[in-house]
Amino acid sequence: MKAFLLRKPAPVESNPLELCEVPSPEAAAGQVLVRVTACGICRTDLHVVEGELEPRKQPLVPGHQVVGTIQSNGPGRTRYPAGTRVGIPWLHRTCGVCPYCRSNRENLCDSPAFTGYTVDGGFAEYIIAPEDFVYPLPEGFSDLQAAPLLCAGIIGFRCLRISDILPGSNLGIYGFGAAGHVCIQVARHQGAKVFVCTREEKHRRLALELGAVWAGGAVDAPPEKLDSAIIFAPAGELVPPALQALRKGGVLVLGGIYMSPVPSLPYPLLYQERSIRSVANNTREDGHEFLRIAAEIPIQTQVQVFPFEQANQALNALKHDGVRGAAVLQF
Repeated sequence: MKAFLLRKPAPVESNPLELCEVPSPEAAAGQVLVRVTACGICRTDLHVVEGELEPRKQPLVPGHQVVGTIQSNGPGRTRYPAGTRVGIPWLHRTCGVCPYCRSNRENLCDSPAFTGYTVDGGFAEYIIAPEDFVYPLPEGFSDLQAAPLLCAGIIGFRCLRISDILPGSNLGIYGFGAAGHVCIQVARHQGAKVFVCTREEKHRRLALELGAVWAGGAVDAPPEKLDSAIIFAPAGELVPPALQALRKGGVLVLGGIYMSPVPSLPYPLLYQERSIRSVANNTREDGHEFLRIAAEIPIQTQVQVFPFEQANQALNALKHDGVRGAAVLQF
């Protein structure tokens, strides 16, 4: 099969992904073999390719927002028959026995595996995954529209879950790429007023099109105080202005897997019970609940499509803010 291999991390400007012919994987017990039709690209892929996340497998097939159809099942598995359309997310599997798994916090598992990071991902014609960790996809989404839901969407949903947002609350979103443009639709569905801070004018325009009551620059002060805020941009320097924008008792959620250093904080920014929380991965419950709500809304993902052979070009476009909404590879 054809697959893009990352042999060692490097700047995406050097086009480090190599299109190669590699053996097709085979589903073992408990697994399914999926023929890939689309794979979303997100900031985490950049962090993996450029080595901002410590390399865990070399060579590696990146990609963790995978949409495709099941071709075959491993021995003893019939939960999803061949032909079922499924999504494969970042969380590839968990151990099921550590204290976190046993307390419904599998996103913090002590021995997890991650699609496109510790195991081969979806920048390939075929992929294998544990049957218990794939999601059947709602019929209302095309393959291209569904791909960004599998990481950007699920992580944004978890951020909202822990942000303590309520109907009528003011929510700030810092950074408005793939995750932000899905998160705003869920937040508005839940009755929140959304204020967006992002550096690119085209992203501010998209935010207003999707119902933001205000959109300004990355460090601009929103016109109203915020009850909660989420930072999706991997920029630690956004933490102080986001805290400054919060009301007393407000919650700031850090939604990325990687962030540049956070500056030292004067205590008054945290005083009056403002808090900072980070999001790590997601649970399967997050994924199933989010996909149900996504179909109910229904969410309209804005995608920029790249042919499979242009994976390097897509990563470059994403790094340099050349993508409006979410980037998706089409097979």
